[in-house]
Amino acid sequence: MTSILYPIAGDSAAALVQPMGRAARAREAQALAGEAVTFVTEPMGQSYADRESALNAFHGRLEDDRPGRTVLVLPEDRFCRLAQVAVGVAPPTLAPTLKDGRRWPTPPTAPPATVWRLEISYWRPVSAAPQAGADEVQARKARRSAGEPVDPRTLRALTRQPLRAVRPQQPLDIGLFERRLPESPHIVVPDE
Repeated sequence: MTSILYPIAGDSAAALVQPMGRAARAREAQALAGEAVTFVTEPMGQSYADRESALNAFHGRLEDDRPGRTVLVLPEDRFCRLAQVAVGVAPPTLAPTLKDGRRWPTPPTAPPATVWRLEISYWRPVSAAPQAGADEVQARKARRSAGEPVDPRTLRALTRQPLRAVRPQQPLDIGLFERRLPESPHIVVPDE
């Protein structure tokens, strides 16, 4: 079985066009990059109205099962994929109604409008990662420090930030199914 060889690059465009190298595992990518790496999957390029136009734009990069245009990509080159993304739609805010024996109202029947985008998975060196601004604070701290209620747009932006720990997590000193003896706390025994 052949593993996927993910490109090593600073951003998605470089990963598709001119990667520093390719690796299947993090330690291989770290050795090629010369520093720590993170695995990233990002959308890249423009969006396309239908699947056919997206497949035509990235011909040879994606598997194509259309008659007459069949393309098979080697297993190690399958780091790209097409994703269907909803556009211009906010998630519905449904309040419980408790009407006619039903708790929730009937959801909308029309599906949202979608576009097709290329998603690329690659190894990104830690030094090339976008740095969080110093002015960005955790949502928890921002809500506590603000005396007045936060407007919905700001709150939504805060909740979409990546989670950051308040302090670094300490390593566990004992396992999940182990416990310390009450009479000898320095002894760890298995717990059944």
